[in-house]
Amino acid sequence: MSAPTPFSFIEKANRLVIKIGSALLVSGEDGTLRTAWLEALAKDVLKLKARGCDVILVSSGAVAMGLEPLGFKGRPTRLEEAQAAASVGQIRLAQAYQTLFASENAVIGQILLTIHDLENRPSYLNARNTVEELLARGVVPVINENDTVATAELRFGDNDQLAARVAQMAGADTLILLSDIDGLYDSDPRSNSTARFLEVVENVDAGVEAMAGPPSKTTPGTGGMITKLKAAKIALAGGCSMIIMNGHAPSPLGRLEAGERATLFPASTDALTVRKQWIRSLMAPKGYIHIDAGAVQALEGGASLLPAGVTGVDGGFDRGDLVAFMGPDGHLVGQGLTSYSSEHASLMQGRKMQDAHAVLGHVGRSALIHRDDLVLF
Repeated sequence: MSAPTPFSFIEKANRLVIKIGSALLVSGEDGTLRTAWLEALAKDVLKLKARGCDVILVSSGAVAMGLEPLGFKGRPTRLEEAQAAASVGQIRLAQAYQTLFASENAVIGQILLTIHDLENRPSYLNARNTVEELLARGVVPVINENDTVATAELRFGDNDQLAARVAQMAGADTLILLSDIDGLYDSDPRSNSTARFLEVVENVDAGVEAMAGPPSKTTPGTGGMITKLKAAKIALAGGCSMIIMNGHAPSPLGRLEAGERATLFPASTDALTVRKQWIRSLMAPKGYIHIDAGAVQALEGGASLLPAGVTGVDGGFDRGDLVAFMGPDGHLVGQGLTSYSSEHASLMQGRKMQDAHAVLGHVGRSALIHRDDLVLF
C-alpha cells in the first residue's frame, strides 16, 4: 500500500482551506499585485469546486497592497499606520479577487474577522453560519483578519493561525499553507545545505518546534515556520490535516497533483468527530428542552432538532449555550449548542421552522439545534 501524498488528502477533502501569504500576492515593497499568479490560483480553486469540494481562502495582503498608495516604503511599525494601510489595501485586494473570479464565472464573498469573533460564542456561530450559507450557494469565501480594528493585544498576528482557526470553525478536512518555502526542514536550509526535508510530520512536539526559526522579517508578510507549526497544532487538534508547500510559482494545487513535494501533517481523526467529542465533554447545560417521541426518533436517525418536536423549555439560555434535551419518558436523550435563546425556543415550541418570521419577527436558523452541534447519550 503506497504512502499517502499531500495531493491524496486534497482529492478526498470535502472542504478545503487555502491560506495565501502576502509575499505570494504582491511583489516587492510597492504592493504590486501578482495578477497572473492569482488568476492561476482561481483556476485551481474552481477545478476543486467542479468536483464538489468546498473551498475557503484565507488571504493576507491588505496591508501590503495599501503601502504604495499611502507613500510607505516598507511595512509600518506603528499600529495606526498599518491599520490605515489595511483600510486602503483591503478594497484593492477585494477588487482583485472579485475581478479574477468573476472572469471565471465564480462569485466570492468577503469576511473580516478578529480574535473576538472566534472567541465570542454568538459571533463565532454567526461567522460559521455565514460561511456555511456562502458555501451552500457556491460562493468562495475570502477571509482576512480585520486589521483596521484589531488592536495589538487582540490580533492573530499572522494569517497562518487565522487560517487554522477558520479551518477548525468550518470543519475543514485539510488546510493548505501556501508559503515561500516547500515545507519543514530539520534546520534552516538557507544556512545549512545538509538540512533534511520532512515529508510527513505526525505530531508537532517540542522536537519538531525546535526545528523552526524565528518569524520572517524579510518579506511583506509577518509569519515564519514557527507560526506555521502553531497553525498545525490548531488544525490537528480540530481534526484537520495540514500541508505546507511553496506557493510562489503559479498553479500550486496543480503542482501538488504533479508530485511536487510538500510537508504533510495528517490528522488522526476528522473535524466532526472532534467537535462531537468536545460537545459530549461539556458538563453544565444552561437549560433543558423537552421533546416528543417523534423528535427522539428523528435525532436517532441523524436529523437536527426542530421546534415542531419540542414540548417544553426549562431554564434561561442564550444562543450558543449548551442545552440538554429530555425524551417523553423524562430520560436524558442528549445535549447540544442551541441556535435559539430560551425565549425564542419557547415561542417556536411545537411550530415549524418556516413559522419563525411570523412568530419571532425575523428569519431564524434552519434548526433549533443543528445535527453537527448535538450528541446523543
